[in-house]
Amino acid sequence: MIRENLPTLVIASHNAGKIAEFERILSGWWRIQPQAGLGVTAIAETGLSFIENAILKARHACRETGYAALADDSGLVVPALDGAPGLHSARYSGGDDASNNALLLNNMRDLGGEDRAAFYIAVLVLMRGTEDPAPIVAEGRWYGHIAEAPRGDRGFGYDPLFVPFGENRHAAELSPEEKDRMSHRGIAVAQLLKHCGE
Repeated sequence: MIRENLPTLVIASHNAGKIAEFERILSGWWRIQPQAGLGVTAIAETGLSFIENAILKARHACRETGYAALADDSGLVVPALDGAPGLHSARYSGGDDASNNALLLNNMRDLGGEDRAAFYIAVLVLMRGTEDPAPIVAEGRWYGHIAEAPRGDRGFGYDPLFVPFGENRHAAELSPEEKDRMSHRGIAVAQLLKHCGE
C-alpha cells in the first residue's frame, strides 16, 4: 500500500543491512530517512539490555532531527555461550562480519547438538519526539542453530552461520522477501505496525 504525503521516519542506525530491511518493509507507511543523511552521528550504546540501547538511539535521533525515529537494537544470542555475542554482536571480534563469524565458530568448536542452539533478537523503539513518554516497543525472536561452516551470500551479520528452525537453508541463502517474513526484525516490525493501528 503506497500513500501520499508520508510522514518522515528517521532510522536511528548506520547499518546498511538494517536500513535496507526497514526501507523494504516500512516504505508504505513512512518516508524512510537514514540518520546519516541528516548528519546524525552514532551514539554510544551504553545500555545493559537491547531495549535500553534502542531507547538511547531513538531519543538521540529525535533530538538531533526533530522527526520521529525508529531504533533497532538486535543481536545473536547463544545460550551455551552465556548469551554471547548478545549485546556485543556487531563488535564481537572488534572487526567486520567475517571476523565476527570466525570468532563465533572458534568459540563453538567444541559444542554440538542442542548446545549449538541460538536465536536472533530485535527490539524496536518508535519514538515520536525526544520527550515521548510512551514510545512504542516491539520485539521479535528468530530461533535456530549455528552451523559448523558459513553458507550463502545474502543478508549480513551472522546470517551465513544461522540456520532457522525448520529450515535446511542458512539465513544468508534466503531471499530478502523470505527473510523479511521470517526474521526477528520482520516479526518485530509486524508487531510495531499492529501497535500503530495499521
